[in-house]
Amino acid sequence: MRTFLPIACLLFAALPDAQAAALSGTAALPDAPGAARLHRIGVMPKDDAEQYELTFWESIKDSTQASDYEAYLQAYPKGRFAPLAKSRIERLRAAAQKPERLEKPERLEKPERPPKPAAENPRPAPAAKPAPAPPPAQSAQSAQAEQRPAAAVAEIRDCANCPTLVSVPAGSFTMGSNSGDPSEKPAHRVEIARPFAIGKTEVTIEQWNACVAANACPRLSVAGDAGNLPARDLSWDDAQAYVKWLSAQTGKAYRLPTEAEWEFAARGGSASRYWWGEGMRAGMANCKECGDPWQQQAPAPVASFAANAFGLHDMSGSVWEWVSDCWHGTYKNAPTDGHSWNESFCSAHVIRGGSWREGASYMPVTTRFHYDTSVRQSQNGLRVARDIR
Repeated sequence: MRTFLPIACLLFAALPDAQAAALSGTAALPDAPGAARLHRIGVMPKDDAEQYELTFWESIKDSTQASDYEAYLQAYPKGRFAPLAKSRIERLRAAAQKPERLEKPERLEKPERPPKPAAENPRPAPAAKPAPAPPPAQSAQSAQAEQRPAAAVAEIRDCANCPTLVSVPAGSFTMGSNSGDPSEKPAHRVEIARPFAIGKTEVTIEQWNACVAANACPRLSVAGDAGNLPARDLSWDDAQAYVKWLSAQTGKAYRLPTEAEWEFAARGGSASRYWWGEGMRAGMANCKECGDPWQQQAPAPVASFAANAFGLHDMSGSVWEWVSDCWHGTYKNAPTDGHSWNESFCSAHVIRGGSWREGASYMPVTTRFHYDTSVRQSQNGLRVARDIR
């Protein structure tokens, strides 16, 4: 039986001798004839346990959150980086007890992360921050979507501490991409037969803490001073606890959106690569190559960036968002009616949208990834949904 292990981001497939490179934070290129070379492959690394572990480590090796290294140890208790992960946890906890030592933190590795898709040019060195590339020629349909302003939308709020919801109409769209990562193929038509409601923003720290105060949700290990920051460091199981609590509070059947609902909502009626058009634009999403406001340590407050045509903020960037579906490596045999694609045994679930730590190549509305159901990671949050009766 195939088991999907938790990985945080899309990275390089590693060399057989890449352990030293990963420990040092640099990628070693082989110079011996016939040696395996690094391949850029997109969201899914090579389907190999060693590659999964290397990819997971690469995604957290510069983190300043102890919970990221705890997540690695939970997945790989005897992994090749386990001693280093334990050392990082001890150092971070010691630093938290002595804040003055954080002024000049020890820098063990280079923070650069490899780019995602093989179809794009390699990312420039971080010292040379590139200006956004002009968008390529567009079809009339995508150009119209790019120019369309966000329309006025009906908002719903079921209780004082509940997330604000936006009503999304029924409709059909093409889900996935035949020119993207293999996990996004095949592109296929999906019919959303009924309108539904989805969070205007991701669930915030303030909203999550209302559930914590009711002893229905775990306390956040990663928080901030502002209650309007997105709640994060959450597992799929944590997200299920939150929607269960919301349902009990309101008498409404709250849930996570299905993956099809999420992409339909993220597109905002567009058929383009990004919800705003075919080309990347600065200031449209919260990612490290997307313009200000941005900082390495944490995402921006929710709704800091423009809403799409459905009135939804931060569908690209900010934090990865859990959806209800089990992970499948492709869309082969995927439902076409918008329902959640589940299995009787499901060890991993889908996350969508990218996060503030990723670059612009993660921002297309088709980007998808996965994580083990019970594993928390500091880039993962949620957005809620419910049916409209």
